[in-house]
Amino acid sequence: MPGLLRGVARAAVVAGTASAVNGRVQRRQAEKFAARDAQIAAQRQAAYEQQVGGQAAPAEPRADTVQQLKDLADLKDRGMLNDAEFAAQKAKILAG
Repeated sequence: MPGLLRGVARAAVVAGTASAVNGRVQRRQAEKFAARDAQIAAQRQAAYEQQVGGQAAPAEPRADTVQQLKDLADLKDRGMLNDAEFAAQKAKILAG
């Protein structure tokens, strides 16, 4: 019986050691992969910010442009401009 008890104890020690080593390996791998994932996320974020930063925001219409368009619409409403003239002047205002 002492031989059997010794064998069981030895198996328990070996299994415990293997379990501890396995846990340590898993923790180290998790730390390594977490650092790698953080680095990849930072690179992707930087690339996204660079891409978004390179795009210009749509220009807001200036007050004088808006006023010119209102005046143009008023002229058309009063019959002083036909549709073709209105479209040409509107394109000219929006282009400049």
